[in-house]
Amino acid sequence: MVWTIDSETGVLTDVLLGTPDHYHWIHSNAIATQTLGTGRQIDVQRLQNQFRQLEDAFDAAGVKRHYVEVESHLPYQVYTRDSSQTTPWGPVLTQLALPARRGEAAAILRFHGASDGFWRYASRGTIEGGDIHIIRPGLLVLGWSGVRTTQEGAEQFAGWFREQGWEVRLEPFAEHFLHLDVLFCMAAAGLAVACIEVLGDGFRDWLAAHDIQVVEASYREVMAMSCNLLALGRDRVISPRHSTRINAALRAEGLTVYEPDLDLFAAGGGSVHCMTMPLRREPG
Repeated sequence: MVWTIDSETGVLTDVLLGTPDHYHWIHSNAIATQTLGTGRQIDVQRLQNQFRQLEDAFDAAGVKRHYVEVESHLPYQVYTRDSSQTTPWGPVLTQLALPARRGEAAAILRFHGASDGFWRYASRGTIEGGDIHIIRPGLLVLGWSGVRTTQEGAEQFAGWFREQGWEVRLEPFAEHFLHLDVLFCMAAAGLAVACIEVLGDGFRDWLAAHDIQVVEASYREVMAMSCNLLALGRDRVISPRHSTRINAALRAEGLTVYEPDLDLFAAGGGSVHCMTMPLRREPG
C-alpha cells in the first residue's frame, strides 16, 4: 500500500502514531529543558489519559490509527512527525539530528517496509518532519534552523519537489523554536495559525499572496505549543485544550475543534502536530 498526501488540509483518513509507553522528558529542545529545570514530574496515569483523548479525537473524526513499534530506549517516539514525511509520491525517510532520536528510524523502516517502502531517502544534512509543510498541491514551505533541519537538508528535500514543478519556500528561523510547526501550522484550506511576531511580515505577505489567512499566535502561545495543531479536513481541526484563545478564534472561522488535553506532551516540546504523521489524505 502506497501512503500519499498532497496537502496539510485534505480529509485525513489514516495517521501514524507512537504510544507513550516509554515517554519521558529529555533535553532535546528549549521547552523540554525549561520543564526539566522546574523539577516537574510526569503523572504517568494522566499522560496515558491524554494520549487516549487524542486517539478518541481521531476515532470521532473517522481517522484510522496506525502505530510504530516503540522501544524503551526511545522516549520521543511519540512524536512521529519527525522521522518520516508522507508526500504525493510516497513516504520519505528523513534524517534526524539528535543522537538520542536517530534510532527512531528503525521503526519507520519496519512500518513502511511492510507496505511499498519509500519514495526518497534524505541523505544530505538533516531534515525533520516538523519543518516540512505540504500546504496544498503545488505549494511547499520548509523551515530550517541549522540544527534540527539544516539548510543543506532542506535544499535536498526542496529539490525533489521542484523537480515535480512545485513552488517551494525555505524559511529560516532561530534554533530556539525547534521546528517550524511550533510557529506555523495549517488549520484548514486557506487558513493558518502562525506567529508573525517571529516569522515576520514577509512570511505573512507570502501567505496572503497565496490566499492564506492567518490567525496570529503570540510568542507566549508558541512556547506553550499552542500553534501546534492538526487539520483534519472538512473544516475540522485537533488543537490542544490549553490553546483557549486560538481555539476560540478557529471556531469563529467556522471550524469544528477537537480539544484533547495534551499539556504533558507540550511540556516536552511537542503537541498534536508533532505527535502525528498523516499517512493518507483525500486529494486537496
